Amino acid sequence: MALSKNSNSNNNKKNVSYISVPSQIINSLSSSSLQSLLVSPKKSSSRSSNTNRFSFSYRNPRIWFFTLFLFSLFGMLKLGFNVDPISLPFSRYPCSTNQPLSFDGEQRAESHMGLASKSNSSSGYSNSSEISQSDGGKNGTLLTEEGDFWKQPDGLGFKPCLGFTSQYRKDSNSILKNRWKYLLVVVSGGMNQQRNQIVDAVVIARILGASLVVPVLQVNVIWGDESEFADIFDLEHFKNVLADDVHIVSSLPSTHVMTRPVEEKRTPLHASPQWIRAHYLKRINRERVLLLRGLDSRLSKDLPSDLQKLRCKVAFQALRFSPRILELGNKLASRMRNQGQYLSLHLRMEKDVWVRTGCLPGLTPEYDEIVNSERERHPELLTGRSNMTYHQRKLAGLCPLTALEVTRLHKALEAPKDARLYWAGGEPLGGKEVLEPLTKEFPQFYNKHDLALPGELEPFAKKASVMAAIDHIVCENSDVFIPSHGGNMGHALQGQRAYAGHKKYITPNKRQMLPYFMNSSLPESDFNRIVKDLHRESLGQPELRMSKAGKDVTKHPVPECMCSDRQQQQR
Repeated sequence: MALSKNSNSNNNKKNVSYISVPSQIINSLSSSSLQSLLVSPKKSSSRSSNTNRFSFSYRNPRIWFFTLFLFSLFGMLKLGFNVDPISLPFSRYPCSTNQPLSFDGEQRAESHMGLASKSNSSSGYSNSSEISQSDGGKNGTLLTEEGDFWKQPDGLGFKPCLGFTSQYRKDSNSILKNRWKYLLVVVSGGMNQQRNQIVDAVVIARILGASLVVPVLQVNVIWGDESEFADIFDLEHFKNVLADDVHIVSSLPSTHVMTRPVEEKRTPLHASPQWIRAHYLKRINRERVLLLRGLDSRLSKDLPSDLQKLRCKVAFQALRFSPRILELGNKLASRMRNQGQYLSLHLRMEKDVWVRTGCLPGLTPEYDEIVNSERERHPELLTGRSNMTYHQRKLAGLCPLTALEVTRLHKALEAPKDARLYWAGGEPLGGKEVLEPLTKEFPQFYNKHDLALPGELEPFAKKASVMAAIDHIVCENSDVFIPSHGGNMGHALQGQRAYAGHKKYITPNKRQMLPYFMNSSLPESDFNRIVKDLHRESLGQPELRMSKAGKDVTKHPVPECMCSDRQQQQR
């Protein structure tokens, strides 16, 4: 019993109470005064019952805590302790700083459309930080709650694999030794359209067993771009990668310079390798030089496995952008990456897009009249299904999404409001005001002109193909990509992102979404839930090309160009 009493007495002696105090206050106190503040007074003997009420309150620890709080507050004010509301533990951005996002110490250029000025920092960027790229958000660097939006799709273990058959490799020996017949091609359209035709030109040269002269890029009648192959693509890399598949030369050898090439313009759509050989092989063997134009969609999408692999090899490995374009594109992508993840968006709202698609921008009657008048003057610009009205096209999902529709889609898919958006494409019809629905909801909204430093884009001001290539690089490096409409750039990026491990690519399900867009009585919460459900299988997951004939392997590289260990284990 005595032991128990002594034990309780010892515990009472050790019982102390603590409170955290700012370091500035601690430094200003002596050790004795600090001890007297932090150690609770010892309990008095039974005499305490005889003390007056004031004495009882004086020994109450709560009074000391309150007094210490007032003393600490006074000390902070006196010492000039700066309490930044952004740094409070319950702030949305507890680790945010007041330093603007920098470009390695360089000053950024002003936006050519004034869009970047909507952000919060002096440099035109928001100061909110997100996930550290070095540790994936570990060690306390996760500053923005990461939802499903940034989550990447399950690639099912698919990786690039271009294993050609022994027969293909055997045929390569004789094809590469053949240096007496040459294929000339002229490719047209925008950069991504030209890229598709270059891929098919290599495959056709292989089918004919001919050497390929570096493709000629036709001057674009709309943009007046006179860029040559080597201005856009890395020519030496192109030759080296395909050295075991097709013999490629920069120009016709002197022995063929005086040869008049046979020009063929009547290649049908989706021609098979058998058709190519039957109609062109005798001619190129006889004339030694064959000239082809207008190869867009002329070669069949359904080819033997080895030729499909060659298509992938050209598109994903050989066609690399020239070093100076690659350097600038990667530099802009790095500036977008400076604060973590970013979303890229291909907006198709230019005047020529509205004219070609047979759609209306839905801005004002004046703008609708501009589009209709242009279409009446140039009916040849309308691409396909000319018998459909605008409303029929819209309901069929054949029209580009407007800025408001893109905004609602992003919100439904739970894109964070502080997400950084990179938008590719030309200036929309109606100017920057058209993009206000997007910039109000997602103020961190940039394009290449916002990111580039003064003078960086100046050498390419009149080079539409180079500008498109820069957009392509920044979009390819993004964490998520969304096109507002189809097109060659969207298709190319879909294939490249799949080949890179199925990086997230959201395909807007326009046909099924539109009825809900047009239903003004539908609550926003219901709209968001429905739209999110519609896109659960449209996030860039592996899609087997064999499921539908006519699919382009450079858009759907599985299974010819990618294989999965997981898939083989399941068999």
